[in-house]
Amino acid sequence: MLIPALTRDTPFYIVLNARSGSGNAAQCRAQMQEILEAERKPHQFFVIEQPRQIETIAASAVAAAVRNAGAVIVGGGDGTINAMAHALLATGRPFGVIPQGTFNYLSRTYDIPSDVGDATRALLTARIRPVQVGALNERIFLVNASLGLHPHLLQERETYTRQYGRRRAVALWAGLATLLKGYRRLVLEIEHDEGNELVRTPSLFVGNNPLQLERIGVPEAEDVQQSRLAAVIVRPVGGRTLLWLALRGALGQLGDDSNVRNFPFKRLRVRVRGERKVKVATDGELLWMRTPLEFSIAPQRLMLMVAPADRASSE
Repeated sequence: MLIPALTRDTPFYIVLNARSGSGNAAQCRAQMQEILEAERKPHQFFVIEQPRQIETIAASAVAAAVRNAGAVIVGGGDGTINAMAHALLATGRPFGVIPQGTFNYLSRTYDIPSDVGDATRALLTARIRPVQVGALNERIFLVNASLGLHPHLLQERETYTRQYGRRRAVALWAGLATLLKGYRRLVLEIEHDEGNELVRTPSLFVGNNPLQLERIGVPEAEDVQQSRLAAVIVRPVGGRTLLWLALRGALGQLGDDSNVRNFPFKRLRVRVRGERKVKVATDGELLWMRTPLEFSIAPQRLMLMVAPADRASSE
């Protein structure tokens, strides 16, 4: 595995999403620019004003990084980070994060500071850590991918956050309100490391982030990032039980519940009976995919910029 070099002269191509977090991309840019100019760090900013611009801007930033042996830095939530990582992954160029989202699981897993100024300064002395990436058909995911109830929850959450803002409390309340409405069950034909089976479930969730899995109490968190992904399958239950499961997840006890099954795997193939296309979520972004669905580990690793080894070990 070839690890790209990071030097004082490595240019930063910085993509900011104006719609992530507080939506104050101008303030974020000003903070970063002051620090980078003081250190005479070569850099260029790209600002995403509308969702439809993400692919075009991502392609421009990545092309500049490849052409000039630079690093791509993204300021945004998990969805924006996913889109940029998708564009960058095959190039092997360094990838830095300025967390601006609601949950920021990727940055929290690798101790990337949540403050814009601290995160920017950390990038100036960063080292490269190759990070495992999940794949769902032609898409990648850094945190999770899912079908069934979870994408439905995310769609409903967007309705609430557009009205009340992108805060964790709003996201949690939206989830609880949606669970009370109930959701239809899926019939899945799945093939995985241990064989084939037929599963009835309202939700299939696949995790690639050990911190998120640990927080909800899934023991397979220890297997994730060790060439394994983790599947979480909810048994067919009613709305009240789903609400109880959500509470147990918030308390970090989901893996202990008899209504939940979880297991590690390298590859998982899924057919949805009666459906040629299904709605899925990858790192919080919703899209439609044709079946069968195949969850696996991407052949490339993401060259994530993290704190130097000496600083990480002392914190």
